[in-house]
Amino acid sequence: MIDFLTMLINGLSLGGVYALIALGYTMVYGIAKMLNFAHGDIIMVGGYAIVVFFNLTGMPVVSILAAVAICIALGIAIEKVAYKPLRQASPLAVLITAIGVSYLLQSFAQMFFGAGGQTIVIENLGSLTIGELKIKWATMITLIVAVAIMVSLTIFINKSKVGKAMLAVSEDKEAAQLMGINVNTIITITFAIGSALAAVAGACYIMKTPNVSPTLGSLPGIKAFTAAVIGGIGSIPGAMLGGILLGMIEIICNSVPALSGYTVAIEFGLLILILLVRPTGILGKQKREKV
Repeated sequence: MIDFLTMLINGLSLGGVYALIALGYTMVYGIAKMLNFAHGDIIMVGGYAIVVFFNLTGMPVVSILAAVAICIALGIAIEKVAYKPLRQASPLAVLITAIGVSYLLQSFAQMFFGAGGQTIVIENLGSLTIGELKIKWATMITLIVAVAIMVSLTIFINKSKVGKAMLAVSEDKEAAQLMGINVNTIITITFAIGSALAAVAGACYIMKTPNVSPTLGSLPGIKAFTAAVIGGIGSIPGAMLGGILLGMIEIICNSVPALSGYTVAIEFGLLILILLVRPTGILGKQKREKV
């Protein structure tokens, strides 16, 4: 029973990290109708920012806040320079541009920090003991932060004026513009929020694996994209559900020796299975094409 609870909490914690990253993918796709494959590399930039500021100040909270600010600025800059000029271009052109931006960020990271990884020395936060159950504080903090952010984002989207404008733009850009909504501003805000979530996810990921390299965001980014598709790309609850589901599967598979070597194959196999049964994802909505 204790082992099951530990596995459950670890799965929810890892799933929360994937969900935070997946939210960035799904928000950008839902509103701008584009796949930002450079999103995973914003996590990497946030990781390096945390390393640099932590070495300068020795204060984790300040380092994370600085990383969030840098990632927001980077996300806005990428949207303005690389994606905004392609607003009317074909989806393929935007996709190729996103891949180009991804490799550009990785190359810059190699130029400034080298191809090898950098280790960040984080003080051991210890464990929380409840009876026989022992959970690392890093895992608990990650879980609490992920849940708090997901709840806050849901409230923001459904209750705030900007959030409702985002929903309107995601439904119909032209109609939203006729109603006085500045579509370009909404898309920029979406990139800023997604980049901030990537920075926080990067901080949570570093708490689990305190090593930063130019390819840090590649695999978590792909897995988070998989989670977004499984849950229903464009659906915020779907991104959360997909992230949690993927995190649970990964922890369960890694805990079974016979399955641990096939964890990634099982995760992507689940993606294929769900797309065969429900192409829009678990919570995705089928949209009718206007003719």
